[in-house]
Amino acid sequence: MESILKMITTFWYLWLLVLLVGLYSIFKPRIKGYMGEKAISAILAMLDSNKYKVINDVVLCVEGKTSQIDHVVVSNYGIFVIETKNYKGLIYGDDYSDYWTQVIFKRKEKLYNPVRQNYGHVQALKQHLVEYPDIPYIPIVVFSINADLKVKTNSEVVYSVNLLKTIKKYETILISDYDKDLIYSKIMELNNNTKEVRKQHVQAIHKRKEEKEIKIDENVCPKCGSKLVVKKGKYGEFKGCSSYPKCRFTV
Repeated sequence: MESILKMITTFWYLWLLVLLVGLYSIFKPRIKGYMGEKAISAILAMLDSNKYKVINDVVLCVEGKTSQIDHVVVSNYGIFVIETKNYKGLIYGDDYSDYWTQVIFKRKEKLYNPVRQNYGHVQALKQHLVEYPDIPYIPIVVFSINADLKVKTNSEVVYSVNLLKTIKKYETILISDYDKDLIYSKIMELNNNTKEVRKQHVQAIHKRKEEKEIKIDENVCPKCGSKLVVKKGKYGEFKGCSSYPKCRFTV
């Protein structure tokens, strides 16, 4: 017993290192996501504050559900709704599939279609800004330079280094300074970014994900309820809805 205690006290720094490595492995996705959002926040801070008003980490409540938006930029040129993804490797996807594919060497992982995810964010904002039916919304999905994008989309899907250039290419003034300030103030008031609400938001995401995965395991389309069938595509076999093209759900 004494020898064990001696070993623990002598090599305490090794045990601490093992603990830190373990914790990092568990929280790595969350840490990477947080760092990615902070990096984009720093980039957006370079915009002219007279023309662009930046709100980071927006949580809106819509019909009993929550919608978390990484960044909203209210400008004279429209409202930019920005979703950040800190992934690396090859990224394949399009506007219609429920999931995109990340490929690192021969390992494939799926990620929820960020274009569709951001579309939901735009709809959440529209529900709260109904008194401004004519303002344009510009959804942008931003990836780090560690990703190799192989996506087919009509939306703005860009690398972080091109974000400012993408925003600044919109030059037509469509929102007055007066309305811009009112919209910014309203979103700030609606932003329900509290610890409890964020906890509920994460729990709801996990619940929806579990329910969807159960249906997929049972070969049931979680979108329309039809049967899932194995299909062959350009990048190998995948599961797709048997009701295609009426339903475009794929895994």
